[in-house]
Amino acid sequence: MRVAVVGAGWAGCAAAVQAARLGHQVELIEASRQPGGRARRLALEHGGQSLNLDNGQHILIGAYSETLRLMRELGLDPQQDLQRAPLSLRFADGRGLRLPGWPRWSILAVALGVLSARGWGWADKLALLLRARQWQAQGFVCAEQASVQALCAGLPPRVMRELIEPLCISALNTPAERASAQVFLRVMQDALLGESGGSDLLLPLRDLSALLPDAALRQLAQSGQQVRLGLRVRTLARAGAQWQLQWDAQQAGDSSLFDAVVLACPATEAARLVQPLPDAAPWRGLADTLQYEAIATVYAWAPGVQLAQPMLALDECADRPGACAQFVFDRGQLGGPAGLLAFVISASTQDRSALMAGVQEQARQQLGLDRLELVQTVIERRATFACTPGLQRPPMQVLPGDARVLACGDYVQGPYPATLEGAVRSGQTAGLALGRQADQSKPPLTV
Repeated sequence: MRVAVVGAGWAGCAAAVQAARLGHQVELIEASRQPGGRARRLALEHGGQSLNLDNGQHILIGAYSETLRLMRELGLDPQQDLQRAPLSLRFADGRGLRLPGWPRWSILAVALGVLSARGWGWADKLALLLRARQWQAQGFVCAEQASVQALCAGLPPRVMRELIEPLCISALNTPAERASAQVFLRVMQDALLGESGGSDLLLPLRDLSALLPDAALRQLAQSGQQVRLGLRVRTLARAGAQWQLQWDAQQAGDSSLFDAVVLACPATEAARLVQPLPDAAPWRGLADTLQYEAIATVYAWAPGVQLAQPMLALDECADRPGACAQFVFDRGQLGGPAGLLAFVISASTQDRSALMAGVQEQARQQLGLDRLELVQTVIERRATFACTPGLQRPPMQVLPGDARVLACGDYVQGPYPATLEGAVRSGQTAGLALGRQADQSKPPLTV
């Protein structure tokens, strides 16, 4: 089949690569000049030097099996491109939890990490271990309508503040009082009881476009597929047994016909494209009900500074809700220039000036840094969907009874929250579905 994949984020790259491997003729179309979607390279000139930053600091974990496998298949080496370390939620003063680097027996490593957590009393440690054992005994399943806060009711405030809430905000990008307990438990199960090293932190040593999208586009070009960057699709319409995409007339022709279309763009953009199709109304209704959380990343110089480790947790500022970072990353220890720090504010609700003021206060009070030089503040207003209890997400198949228009992305129905692994798995699933559709359309063999 001739297949259009609209969107060259991580989901779109995975879908295009999978479809090409199944023998389809693929055209990957991206509105931006830079592939990667919400996890892409951000080129910046500052102080007379060129910097390759990212539009947001991302964390991978060892349980991201499909993302790591796809990276290897594209010729990348995760051991060189990612810094692997045991899960650590340590603060600048040494408080917090760090798991031992054991290759096996993850649940025992968690128990040892909890028992050796700094700054916690024995009551804190015992309460967490008993609750974790309860979750395991229940098969990491809970009521669909439960929030993470309700799931953890009764745990000591220190455990909530220094472990549960940072884990929840980093995994689901949704505050514990509004986050889905079931999705949170599923992530914990995969990280702690899945494959060996599933809970390890994998911190990128290269910019996010170089981490996967660039390699995917190279492989597509080498296999004769077409990649169009800087081209925004205007309309999607039926054209007999095919689908017609239209874009700006000056862009090498104003339209093209395809046998199938994969919408790997954001949910709002996919809903816009299928809006003229009456039978897409149920899918569009689910897409329109999604709510979103913002993520802000404040990049700043701290000359001569090296943090105790590449990633540190930060305490929230009680007087600046929504304006303080949960984590700070030392980019000098992650392949970037020395002294460059990235402060990440998940579920951000404030403007740039408020975010910078909050980060300055945290840097002064928690890191002992009197002054930071602002480099760039990046705010993704729709960084992720709000992963709330009982959320109904749009399915992969957009049109009832017609598998020729599919959607993929971290927001599509699936077991994971809005993560890179969720995006990659969704894209691969859509690519495989195209293979099944092609098989069903083949004429019967005759002898």
